[in-house]
Amino acid sequence: MSLAGKSVMITGAASGIGAACAHKAAADGARLLLCDMDVERGEALRQELASKGADCYFHVCNVTAEEDIETAVRKANKYFGRLDCAVNNAGITGPAAAIESYRLEDWNQVIATNLTSVFLCVKHQLAAMKAQGSGAIVNVASGAGLIGTPNLVAYCASKHGVLGITKTAVAENPRSGVRINAVLPGSTRTPMLEQSMANPEVEKMILGSIPCGRLAEPEEIADAILWLCSDAAGYVNGQSLVVDNGGLSR
Repeated sequence: MSLAGKSVMITGAASGIGAACAHKAAADGARLLLCDMDVERGEALRQELASKGADCYFHVCNVTAEEDIETAVRKANKYFGRLDCAVNNAGITGPAAAIESYRLEDWNQVIATNLTSVFLCVKHQLAAMKAQGSGAIVNVASGAGLIGTPNLVAYCASKHGVLGITKTAVAENPRSGVRINAVLPGSTRTPMLEQSMANPEVEKMILGSIPCGRLAEPEEIADAILWLCSDAAGYVNGQSLVVDNGGLSR
């Protein structure tokens, strides 16, 4: 399962699941391109990993802007000579509201951040990896990509769409040497979720939906993501891996 020597691009790298992936990949000897809009946290993470010996760069990246994604892939090739793995993790929840009162501007922001960004990442990552004849892409979706999610119509739609992008990319490139999979985390202890859980009713609802009674830790999701990036998953392609301790099995 080693990622030693592999170059890895991570979006949404500054916190949560993205940061957990960065820490684990760096500890395994991967070379990292960290992409995020949060300059302070992203640069702090880069410095922390570099102080431990990681070959690591930070790229300020708006994942909804194609030029930023294109530049990130180009930088990975410049710094490392190739792009072996990509973790497309950036995303937002958006506001909670019923469909009939959901604002178009909120819909557009969530779709751009969660879905259009994955399309742009896969578009440019896939091109780079096909040119070298190998690579692994993991798109971070959600359990909400498989079920309806009341009051989160844009989030739910965007995560369903991530699975569609993943499957279509595989169907178009069966012999490219590039594997594209998705990970669907259950409720995970990230800053984004903890902000939502500041509301006691929301916290009660979320915890009540988890059979084991606790949130996933970001490191537990990162383990699944990095396994899919590794050669240990060399025959795994086009899959939607649910990591939720059985939450959707009921």
